[in-house]
Amino acid sequence: MCGRFAQPRSSDELARLFRARPVTDPAGDRFNVAPTDEVAAIVEHHGDRQLDVFRWGLVPPWAADPRGASRMINARAETVETSPAYRAAFRRRRCLIPADAFYEWRPATEPESARRPRRPGTPYAVRRRDGSPMALAGLWTVWRDPGTAARLYSCTIVTTQASASLAAIHPRMPVILEPGAWAAWLEEETPVEALRALLLPAALGLLEAYAVSPEVNSVRNDGPHLLDPITRWTEPVA
Repeated sequence: MCGRFAQPRSSDELARLFRARPVTDPAGDRFNVAPTDEVAAIVEHHGDRQLDVFRWGLVPPWAADPRGASRMINARAETVETSPAYRAAFRRRRCLIPADAFYEWRPATEPESARRPRRPGTPYAVRRRDGSPMALAGLWTVWRDPGTAARLYSCTIVTTQASASLAAIHPRMPVILEPGAWAAWLEEETPVEALRALLLPAALGLLEAYAVSPEVNSVRNDGPHLLDPITRWTEPVA
């Protein structure tokens, strides 16, 4: 899964990197983005690529209220075509969610017991080796409050099985799209078969992962120091 990530770049920089027109001004300098936070995402409307803000945790249009959003931060690639919560967005409302890194927690090796309760494990940051931002495959939708008619724009991150080397940390990872796949992912009319072909683990050698401070465990902590390595664990190069 992907439960936290870093989105530190300014809206101007993201707009330039993703060749998008900013329609809002997303906050930068964020190193511990958590579920239900507002996040920057790139969408496309009739050929116009835009940088906008969405709440992380998808709220389906048919939901009675948005309270379940924190449980819908990830959509599994294996079921995204058929899931009632995601299938409509998968066909027509896809986005790119920029991230300089995402965090995963490697499970603690000590067994849980009455005297030793379960620990959160060791946090790892995962990022591209070349230092450029990742484009995470996302879905978005609009929910209308039945009482006020106010609109809530929300999104989710599509996940798949982890690449062989990252599986030692966590069995799943976000789908990371290379620049050559951005247009196909964003275009509304891309056939489902072509979309399905993009839902793959990252290529070997693309990413590196390393242990970071347990400070990232708390959503109250933020800042660039959260990405500082403690002990480095890197993905082997093919």
